[in-house]
Amino acid sequence: MIDNHHKNLATFIHLSTFSRFIIPFGNFIGPIVLWVINKQKSEFVNQHGKQIINFQISIFLYAIIIGTISVPFFIFNLFSRMDVIDFRGFHDFHINVGEPSPLLYIGGGLGALAVIAFIIELALIVKASLSARDGKLYEYPLTIKFLK
Repeated sequence: MIDNHHKNLATFIHLSTFSRFIIPFGNFIGPIVLWVINKQKSEFVNQHGKQIINFQISIFLYAIIIGTISVPFFIFNLFSRMDVIDFRGFHDFHINVGEPSPLLYIGGGLGALAVIAFIIELALIVKASLSARDGKLYEYPLTIKFLK
């Protein structure tokens, strides 16, 4: 049987990812520090620590992928009207708001996808912390298993 102390530790490991709003990379630092200190105390805490660290690394990789895909669409849209070979300054540079480029729609769609993914990430962290509080193991969806 899992005692309340271990349930609280596992819950706090999940919730420590919210420290990223105060400390840069707190979503990695908080769970890793708490997991390393407490992983020997209980297999339950060890499993929850691995789950949240794997989830945070996976989310970071997904964000890098979405960012590298969406940023070029914005750059190409901004500079599509500029003539690179015959550059005469910025007097020919203008953004036509009346006719947005399809590239802008694609980049904006990927940006909206990133915002939706962020909201889902927050909801999954809360759900995992509630599962830990109840003494259940929660496996995050779409998580790459870096720590086994």
